[in-house]
Amino acid sequence: MCAQQETARPVPVMTFHQMLEKIRYEGAYPTRERAEEAVHLVLAGLGRQLTGDERVELAARLPVEAALTFTAQIPGTEPLTGWGFAKDLAARTGASPATIRWDTGAVLAAVADLAGEELLTRILRQLPAGYALLFGRAELTRAA
Repeated sequence: MCAQQETARPVPVMTFHQMLEKIRYEGAYPTRERAEEAVHLVLAGLGRQLTGDERVELAARLPVEAALTFTAQIPGTEPLTGWGFAKDLAARTGASPATIRWDTGAVLAAVADLAGEELLTRILRQLPAGYALLFGRAELTRAA
């Protein structure tokens, strides 16, 4: 009898509730509902930007509820820079750029933790300039 290789979804390192509490605490949101709004907004936006293996691997590392929001989005044909990403989210919600930057930083810091260093590095290589700061990393540029 041959052993079949399992293709089960990896178990995320935190539940959706734990993810929301982490984001609520680090983002200083007054309620869990406000943190959840930020999660859905930012992950939907990221889902419109990320493609390929990195998209699949990140979805597998997110809690199911977060992964569903992320993967429900069809990636856009024109990638947005980090600033364009924030402007797009602000335009979709009517929120100020400062609020969107706050939401994005709080959510993507948790996403970075779930992704891990190796996957996050590959994600940042795929995305246009400006995303490293959104994920809480320094934006390194190559010398000309």
